[in-house]
Amino acid sequence: MTETTAAEDRASGMRTIRRVAPYLWPNDQPWVKRRVVLSLAALVLAKLIAVGTPVIYKAAVDTLAGEGAVDAAWTLGAGAVGLTVAYGMARLLNTGFQQLRNVVFARVGQRALRMIALRTFSHIHRLSMRYHISRRTGGLSRIMERGVKGVEFLLRFLLFSIGPLLLELAMIAVVLAVAFDLWYLVVVVVTVAAYVTFTLKVTEWRVKIRREMNAQDTDANQKAIDSLLNFETVKYFGAETREADRYDGAMGRYVEAALRTSYTLAFLNFGQALLITAGLVIVMVMAAVGVANGALSVGDFVMVNAYMIQITMPLNMLGSVYREIRQALVDMAEMFDLLDRPTEVADRPGAPELTVTEGCIELDRVTFGYDPERPILRDVSLTVPAGRTVAIVGPSGSGKSTIGRLLFRFYDVTGGAIRIDGQDLREVTQDSLHAAIGVVPQDTVLFNDTIRYNIAYGRPEAPPEEIEAAARAARLHDFVVGLPEGYETRVGERGLKLSGGEKQRVGIARTLLKNPPILLLDEATSALDTETERDIQDALRAVGRGRTVLTIAHRLSTVADADRIVVLEEGGIVEAGTHETLLARGGRYAALWRRQAVEDAA
Repeated sequence: MTETTAAEDRASGMRTIRRVAPYLWPNDQPWVKRRVVLSLAALVLAKLIAVGTPVIYKAAVDTLAGEGAVDAAWTLGAGAVGLTVAYGMARLLNTGFQQLRNVVFARVGQRALRMIALRTFSHIHRLSMRYHISRRTGGLSRIMERGVKGVEFLLRFLLFSIGPLLLELAMIAVVLAVAFDLWYLVVVVVTVAAYVTFTLKVTEWRVKIRREMNAQDTDANQKAIDSLLNFETVKYFGAETREADRYDGAMGRYVEAALRTSYTLAFLNFGQALLITAGLVIVMVMAAVGVANGALSVGDFVMVNAYMIQITMPLNMLGSVYREIRQALVDMAEMFDLLDRPTEVADRPGAPELTVTEGCIELDRVTFGYDPERPILRDVSLTVPAGRTVAIVGPSGSGKSTIGRLLFRFYDVTGGAIRIDGQDLREVTQDSLHAAIGVVPQDTVLFNDTIRYNIAYGRPEAPPEEIEAAARAARLHDFVVGLPEGYETRVGERGLKLSGGEKQRVGIARTLLKNPPILLLDEATSALDTETERDIQDALRAVGRGRTVLTIAHRLSTVADADRIVVLEEGGIVEAGTHETLLARGGRYAALWRRQAVEDAA
C-alpha cells in the first residue's frame, strides 16, 4: 500500500466515523443519548470494579499467608473467606455491568443499523436507470450487506472495546505506579506500546489482503447470481460446465486470498504472544525478586500477575478488533460511496405535484443520448392530444422505447422539453408523475410472490373484487382460477413459473388496476399469441377510452386503429398520420407494413 493510498484510507475511515456518529448521538432523539450515557456509566463501573478486583484478591492471599496489614480498616475484618466472597462478588458485578451495558446499548445499535439500511435501500431506488442497467446485482447486494452489518459492529467495538481498553490500561498504570514503583509501569508501558505497534502494523498489512479477499468474494457472488438469473440461457447453450469453471476460477482467487489471510493471522498471533509473554515474564520476575527480598508480599505477587493477565486478555483481542474495525470501515466506506452517488434525476426543491387535467403529452424539440457522443433522439417534436391514442413505430434502435423512458422520467432530456398539460416533467415531483402514468413494458418482471400480490402491486389497497376484475379485463382470470392455489399461486423468481404471455397479462392487469389517466404501452402484447393478442388488444382499447395512450410497437398490425401513427427512424420523425393515410402515401410506413405482411405470411 503506497503512502498516498494509506493516507486516503485513513481519511476514508475518519469520514466513515463522522458519517456514523450522528446515529450514536442524534439531536432529535434524546432517548438514544440517554441510552448511550447509561451504557458508558455501566462501562466505567465495570472497569472500576475490574481494576479493584485484584486488590481484593491480594488481600485474601495475604490474609491466608499471614502477611501484610491483614486487619486493615478497608477489609472490615472480613477475613480470608469474606475477602474471597467479595472477590467473587466483584467478578460477578463486573460481568453484570458489562451485560447491562450491552443490553442498554443494543437498541441504539439496532436503530442505527435499521436507519442506515433503509437509507441505503431507498437511495438505490432513487438512482437513475443509467446506474441500474450497469450495476452488478450480486456485488451490490454484498456491498449493502457488509456495510449495514458493519454499522452496529463499528459502534459497539469503538465504544466498548477500544475505549474501555484504553480506560482500563490507564487505571492499571496508575495502580502499578502507586502500589509498586515506576519500573513496573515502564515495563508495562513498553510492552503495551510494542504490542500495539506490532499489531497495528501487521493488521494494516493484512487489511490490504482482506480487501482483496472481499473483492474476490464479491466477484464470485456476482458471477453466481448472474448465472442463476440466466438459468435458461445457460441451459440453452449447454454452458453449465463453462459457468462452473467461471465460478470456480473466482472462488480459486478467493481461496488464495483467504489462505494469505490465514497465514498472516498465524504470524500476527505468534508475534502478539511473544511480546505479551516477554512483558509478563519480566514483570513477574521483578515481583518474584521483590517477594524474595521481603519488599513485596505474596499477595503483591498475585496482584501483579492478575493485572498482567487482565491487560493481556483485552490486548489479545486488539488485533482482531482493530482488523474488524478497519474492515468495517472499508465495508461501510463502500456503502457510503454508494450513498454519495448522485441520483442524476432528482426533484427540484419545492417542486409541485403534477396535475393532470386533460392528459395532453407534448414533446418539444426533444434531444437525448445515453452517451453524449451517440445521440438517440434528435429534435423530436410530437403531441399526443388528450384522450387520443398515438402509436410510435419504427425499426429497432430508432429510439421508440427511449421516448417511453423519458416520459416516465427515468432520464432527463438533454435538449428540449417534455410536458404533460403544459407542465415540464423536470419541474414536478417524480412520485406524482409516476402515479399519473401506467406502463405495460415489453418484458414484464414479477416479484417472487403470489399472483394476487403482483396484480395488486398497481394499487396495494385494492379490494379482491377489483383485483379479479383487472385480471378478467386482462384475460387472466380463467387461467388463475384453474390453478390449484388460484390467486395465491407463487410465480417464482422473476415470474419464471409463468409463461411469457401469462407474465405479460399479469403486467397488463396490474396497470389496469392502477387506473392511471395516461397509458404507456411498450410492446405490451409482444409475448402473446395471435388469439390472446386480439383479446388483449380489445381490452386495452376499451381501457384506453377517455385516456391518453402512447403505444410503442414493433408489430404494425397492433396499432392500425391508432388515432395517429408516428414513424421514427434514426432518432427523428420521418412520417406521421393515420394508418390509411400512411399506406396511401407509399412511404416508409407502407414499406414496413408490406415487409411485415410478407413475414407473417411466411
